[in-house]
Order: sequence, then C-alpha cells, then structure tokens
Amino acid sequence: MEYWNSSLTEKSWEVLQELRKSHNFILIGGWAAYLWTKLQKSKDIDIVISISELQKFKPGISKNDNLKKYEIKKQEIDIDIYVEHFSKLAIPAEEIKKYSSEIEGFKVASKPCLLILKQGAEIDRANSVKGEKDRIDIMSLLFSGIDFNEYKSILKAYSMQDYIQNLLELARNFQDYNALNLSPREFKKKKKELISVIKKI
Repeated sequence: MEYWNSSLTEKSWEVLQELRKSHNFILIGGWAAYLWTKLQKSKDIDIVISISELQKFKPGISKNDNLKKYEIKKQEIDIDIYVEHFSKLAIPAEEIKKYSSEIEGFKVASKPCLLILKQGAEIDRANSVKGEKDRIDIMSLLFSGIDFNEYKSILKAYSMQDYIQNLLELARNFQDYNALNLSPREFKKKKKELISVIKKI
C-alpha cells in the first residue's frame, strides 16, 4: 500500500534524479528511508548541503528562519534544504556526513543516523500527516535491520539517550502493518522481537 499518490512520488523521484546531476548533497528524510528499505516512496525531498553548495541553488530558493531551513517548490514537490552550521536537526547538519553511505549513486544518511533524524522529525510533528509517515519510515527502518550499537553510540555522542525510550513507545503503539507490506501475523511476530531488542539497548 502506497502512502502517497504514485504520480506525486514519481514526479518527486524525477526531480531528485535531476537534482543529483548538478548538486552535491546528503539525502535524508523519506527518500533516504526508501533507498534503505524499498518500502514507502516520498513526495518531499530532504537534503543536507554545505554553505558553499547553497549558492548553487540561488535564485528560486526561500529561507525559512523559523524552521532553520531553505525551501524550493517545484510544482507540487517540496524540496527542504538543511544547511551545515545553520539548520537544527536531531543530529547537527554538519555532522551528518560522518554517518553517510552511498546507495544507488546517492549519498545517504546511514540507517542509524537516519533513524535518529526521523525520530527527531516525528517528535516535532507527531500529530500531523507527516508525523504518521515518519512513524511508518521509522518502523520500516527498524524492520529492515538496524545496527543498534551504532545507533546507541550516535545517541551517546549527542546526549540523546532518551530517544531509546521514545523508540520503544513508538514501536509498542504502531499498528499499521499494511504500510509495511506485512500480514497481521508477521507484523505481530516482528514487532514482539523488535521490542525485545530495543529493551536491551
């Protein structure tokens, strides 16, 4: 079951492919989760860039001072641009490159790093539609296998150990097995195993 309309996600993917040809960035957000899990595609594009890379996006870019990011709209597609030493993410934007991997030609936040970024986003917008999508992405990442040693080590580096309890609560309350392409039985079994692992972190 696709969370977003497929014509929107296809358009977003095309925009992302074009972006890659002319810009240097680390992909975070829903598309990064998709590249790791191959489950839910995204309609928005979230990237982290350096200050020097930001110049390449002008003109046509707007600054959102409240949310500490820059934004571009391409038809119905929102591109959110997080800039090193300016944007406020769960992990400092300039630190994310330390936790990145390459997938299908994209530089992407590592799975544990992305999980923490997704948790940060979900905490900020828990009661919104995007918060619901964050929870699906978080569970997709968890069910696809996470290096919890790296996860714990990143949390410790930024004094964010309370995220472990947050993750446990989220896993306990999550019910949408359809979004993860699982049967109720598979979901129940995987969820039980997952909760047991998180308790041991």
